[in-house]
Amino acid sequence: MRRTREDIERRVHDQKVAREILAIPEEEWLDWGDNFPEEEEDEEHEEDNESVVFKLYFKGLLSEENGNKIFGGIGIAICDPMKNLVFEISKPLIGNGKSTIAAEAKALIEGLNAGLALGLKRIVVYCHCFPLYNYFTGRWSAKQRKVAMLIDQIAVLREKFVYCNPILVPRNDIEYAFRFAREAITSQVTKQPAESSNERVAIIEACVICLEDTDVERIFSVDECRHRYCFSCMKQHVEVKLLHGMMPKCPHEACESLLNVESCRKFLTPKLFEMMCLRIKEASIPVSEKIYCPYPKCSALMSKNEVSEYSKSAVPAGLQGVGARKCSKCHGLFCINCKVPWHNNMTCYNFKRMNPNNPGEDVKLKSLATRNLWRQCVKCSHMIELAEGCYHMTCRCGYQFCYNCGAEWKDKKATCSCPLWDEDNILYAENDSDFDEEDEDEDEDEDEDDYYDSETDGYF
Repeated sequence: MRRTREDIERRVHDQKVAREILAIPEEEWLDWGDNFPEEEEDEEHEEDNESVVFKLYFKGLLSEENGNKIFGGIGIAICDPMKNLVFEISKPLIGNGKSTIAAEAKALIEGLNAGLALGLKRIVVYCHCFPLYNYFTGRWSAKQRKVAMLIDQIAVLREKFVYCNPILVPRNDIEYAFRFAREAITSQVTKQPAESSNERVAIIEACVICLEDTDVERIFSVDECRHRYCFSCMKQHVEVKLLHGMMPKCPHEACESLLNVESCRKFLTPKLFEMMCLRIKEASIPVSEKIYCPYPKCSALMSKNEVSEYSKSAVPAGLQGVGARKCSKCHGLFCINCKVPWHNNMTCYNFKRMNPNNPGEDVKLKSLATRNLWRQCVKCSHMIELAEGCYHMTCRCGYQFCYNCGAEWKDKKATCSCPLWDEDNILYAENDSDFDEEDEDEDEDEDEDDYYDSETDGYF
């Protein structure tokens, strides 16, 4: 550690001297450059080190390996202002439980201790864990007892620096630290004895989204483009797209390859698989051709052509001529003109005359929508509620409009003069929610001694 500290001081001093030399005009340097004054190294090195701001990257990583065993690793990378790596740590994380926030906090404690041991005075902490960032900055207060203890340790260490400021960054910006943490986990896994001599040797491939090393048997290859991602990332990607009413495509930037639903079965839950099949069917039917079964317990989606073909053999020709059709799923008889269950012995004209208002359920829905300020898509009639965010809405059918007035958005621009958002609809995180529900369980299950103790891994 002493040698690393001296190397850092020398490097900082050399960079300062280089900057001073570059600032000297060439004519002056030719005149007296050979007599450039030499400074007292020890004092100058110490002063230089106090004025330089170093960069701290950290990662506390948990991973389930060998079936159901949890391994943890810490990765620390300290860089100079030019982003040159000057110090690194890759070590196992002991007594981590299942709390990702606690793992991140222990990694930060390790990094801050390393910075102090190296004699660093000013440091910028690059953090990609959103809850920990809010704990670190004091915006949130930790509710879990053990997490709160770790945050207190971080606060104490922070006070020992002249300058220590956190910055929230995406995970790609902490690639060094992530790799070191991953190496610490890999070293633990490889030391585990094999259960039998016939055990399969895993072939590892890194997912380009999460950067996790994954068994190739759990890597998904998109059929059309052959881009490859781990099952976990693909499942999250598909789920988000489906919940937004969109057809999932390859996650690769600018890649338009569609996902094969049967290929996706291997990483999707049955519910997500069924939802994806429904989205594919919705996307394949033009809006004007869509028919939904009017029976509330069914509501199956069909195309007009599908209904007509099925009804040819299931509905008498006489009834077909007056609009009677049969649902291909529940086999219920309904009127395709009125879009209601079949009105027996009554023409469509008489039905509409006797029922001038919408069905009771529709009236209730319209009343509820009016009361809650919901909007109905003018293209597919889907009801939409703004939970939080801006007024720019994208319906599941792809139609974009202003939630405030209903005007269409064209070419990613509003055609109305409404404000883009209302402050009351913007979600601000004022306190910490249950980002890691398992933290509460740890209060009962983990032992106090499982905590990271900076004194047991001293640097001096």
